[in-house]
Amino acid sequence: MAAQDERGATTVPGAASPGVPGRARAGRGSGRVGIKDVAAAVGVSWKTVSNVVNGTGRVGDETRAKVEAMISELGYRPNLAGRQLRQGRTNTLALAVPWAHSPYFSLLAHIVIDVAGARGYRVLIEETRTDRDVELQVAHGFRVQAIDGIIFSPLALGPAEIAEVRGETPMVLLGERDDPGHDRRWRTDHVSIDNVRAAREVTEHLLATGRRRLAFVGAESVADRSGTPRLQGFKEAHAARDLEVDPRWIVPVAQFSREDGMRAVESSLPRIDQVDGLVCANDELALGALYALRLNGVRVPEDVAVTGWDNTEDGRFSNPSLTTIAPDLQAIAETAVDRVIAQVEGAAGGDGERDVDVVVPHRLLVRESSRSA
Repeated sequence: MAAQDERGATTVPGAASPGVPGRARAGRGSGRVGIKDVAAAVGVSWKTVSNVVNGTGRVGDETRAKVEAMISELGYRPNLAGRQLRQGRTNTLALAVPWAHSPYFSLLAHIVIDVAGARGYRVLIEETRTDRDVELQVAHGFRVQAIDGIIFSPLALGPAEIAEVRGETPMVLLGERDDPGHDRRWRTDHVSIDNVRAAREVTEHLLATGRRRLAFVGAESVADRSGTPRLQGFKEAHAARDLEVDPRWIVPVAQFSREDGMRAVESSLPRIDQVDGLVCANDELALGALYALRLNGVRVPEDVAVTGWDNTEDGRFSNPSLTTIAPDLQAIAETAVDRVIAQVEGAAGGDGERDVDVVVPHRLLVRESSRSA
């Protein structure tokens, strides 16, 4: 008659072979060999087997060899999930982004997964779709034990609001701060590029080509959205040359999408001859703008220059190829992963407080869409 051991695995009396206790042999047959099965088969304590498996404690070479041979013979597999839970970690991170299909965020996710994997962590992807309730769940830390830390790019919530509701799960934010004063009440690490400076650079590039009637496509009213600091840099570049920005050519959008870029241009076609350059707040807006301009016979860059942001692959292969701001995605991923792991592993900073603000590099890549007029 079959019986059950203390782990609930079924054992069959009489299944043993010489020198190996019946429970261990039965464990192999049931596919649920436990650490005590290995210990009984070798004639040592379960703690000794644990030390061999985990590389801890002192175990003699002969005993270690016997334990390792029996582990192989019985097919014992340590319960990694149980061990991780006992250690208080699962070596799993979450990356929460607005849109998984976005070229920028899909590439970022790819790099984050590679970087985390090299450090022994897996990554789960959460798509918030800019839904406030979903972002609140992320800010609360998902309230599950399966996640050690979170890399979070919010849109519906601002950093200060996240600080008010966030849980204890280690977290790193990507994107804009809504207050440049580095309010230490946030206690949340943050990684970004200098969007104001980058916007100045791309705008100065167009002005340097002799273009003076520029439009900004991608205005947003919320401070912690990317469009706001990019518009600020656009204005600063004009001010540095004593040029005025025409408020009629600050074009708002609902989303940073190809469709919105196309609609922005289509709505401006009756007066498109009033501008000679478009600074678009991301590549998707710029690609939509290029499409609409081409359909309506407006030449790029001869009639209107177009620039984007994010250095997506589509922009490299568009016709004409797209001038863009290229954030250092590798640096963003490495910094975010290292900061969140530092929090997970208890190394968040010398004073024990989080709130590290890291600005990573960017480059202006000049391509065909903005060559000199």
